[in-house]
Amino acid sequence: MKILFTKTALVLLAFGTLVSSCSKHEQSQKTGITYNDKNNGGYVRFRQTHPSPGPGLVPIEGGTFVMGGSADQDVTFDYNNVRRRVTVPSFYMDETEVSNQDWLDYLHWTAINYPQDHELYYDALPDTLVWRKPLSYNEPYVDNYLRHPAFQDYPVVGVTWEQAQEYCQWRTNITNENILRETGRMVAWKDLNGGGKNGAGATATGGTAGAAPATAAQPFNTDIYLNGQMQGPGVDGKKMIPDLSPNAKAGTGKGGKPVRPVRMEDGILKQGYRLPSEAEWEYAALALAGNTQFENIDDGKMYPWNGLGVRSAKSKTRGLILANFKRGNGDNAGVGGYLNDKADITAPVRSYAPNDFGLYNMAGNVNEWVADTYRQTSFEEFDDFNPFRGNEYSNKRMADPSKGLYAKDKYGRPIKDPAKANKKLKYSELLAQQGQHADSASAVAAPANGATANSATAQLATKNSGKAFNPDLRGEKDTVNLALYGKTTLVNNRSKVYKGGSWNDMAYWLNPATRRFMDQDEASAEIGFRCAMTLVGAPEIYPAGKPHYGVKKAKAFKSR
Repeated sequence: MKILFTKTALVLLAFGTLVSSCSKHEQSQKTGITYNDKNNGGYVRFRQTHPSPGPGLVPIEGGTFVMGGSADQDVTFDYNNVRRRVTVPSFYMDETEVSNQDWLDYLHWTAINYPQDHELYYDALPDTLVWRKPLSYNEPYVDNYLRHPAFQDYPVVGVTWEQAQEYCQWRTNITNENILRETGRMVAWKDLNGGGKNGAGATATGGTAGAAPATAAQPFNTDIYLNGQMQGPGVDGKKMIPDLSPNAKAGTGKGGKPVRPVRMEDGILKQGYRLPSEAEWEYAALALAGNTQFENIDDGKMYPWNGLGVRSAKSKTRGLILANFKRGNGDNAGVGGYLNDKADITAPVRSYAPNDFGLYNMAGNVNEWVADTYRQTSFEEFDDFNPFRGNEYSNKRMADPSKGLYAKDKYGRPIKDPAKANKKLKYSELLAQQGQHADSASAVAAPANGATANSATAQLATKNSGKAFNPDLRGEKDTVNLALYGKTTLVNNRSKVYKGGSWNDMAYWLNPATRRFMDQDEASAEIGFRCAMTLVGAPEIYPAGKPHYGVKKAKAFKSR
């Protein structure tokens, strides 16, 4: 009897193994329907993944810290970064500052894609005149700093906050395009300009406002691609993803099988590059994770390195300055014959030791733009989770709402209008709003929810600034800061924060808590930037050797 039971169990086990091997598709936890099966409608479940960082980025595991807590003094008496505990989510950040070579890549792309658009190229050029001083012979840097090979690994300077934002958008698009072409989801680079079978010149699906080939005449844009407006012959690669939808048409896949472009749900494309928030930058610069054991911070920091001094204590580098900054008036490099920090102006972006997150030059070399709009009172106003000031929400304008096609500008980028609601509109409201196509700069804003502007307040705002005051639901139309502007300060919404200290700053500014501001369209020989990227998914980056609660799998549903 025991033998019979064992044989029966083995037979059942073998049958169960066979069934499970034949049914490889995962099931919906709520309906039981199988995913990735073209026979039942092609419901798609994508492989759950923790995305890797984009090129040049390193992961920064987030957590709580005291923003402004590393400052030991306030020599400017600004009181503009008073201590406050906040939480920064995990994110990615550039290992180094953006270099001259990185910016030359951007200029080269602009020149080859828009050879006749001299204005676009000119607007992308850094202001090399930032080196020009009335009483200094800095003219050689005006001519050589950006383009001479000797400076190619030095941080780019003379870049405005606005130019840094444009670079982030370009970097997102070129990175995602390269991923798609290298993996065969789009036509390969060698074939793009006629070097292969799928050469440029072919047409793509859609009308004039719809899909278009990613050629020199229509550069790649991530938003346009994800909306299905960039596909077809001359665009589609040899390794497109199979389309399981029953509505899919015969495509360019093997045997004419339907294929589709990559979707965000595939986890293949990278999140957008952007400027880090002020909180992210300060958190990453301190790198307190290197001083943490079992959720206890053993020692605080005043600089991105441990200790209260600015000189190395290691035997091989003992006494050397740990960052590129100005030790005192007239002392930018040290004494000839023994240059202490090895730099007179900027230094290569991988100079000096990285901090505990692996980031170079988070103190000194150049100050760095961050995304935040400056306010002296930010510390008492922003949220304690992912604090940030400067949100400007926008919606992509529809060229044809019935087809879901985005309107594009002359550079193939989606046109974005200021958002006028803090919630999802009804479809009828969306169509009505998209049908207006009014430019936000010239449109007359009606007060939100039927509210009317206080006439006395409006008159006060006009008196102080000469600008109209038009409140709406989210402040999108508010052009005046009544609390500050024109009364005690000239700070406005164009005032952007920069941090970190530079080659021409004293040691005080190397403290990550210090903050200054400049107008978003101004530039300096002492300000550069680095990019960041949002990390999606679980925040823990280094789970090895740490206790965890297990994540259980859902039970399979069996139809009866």
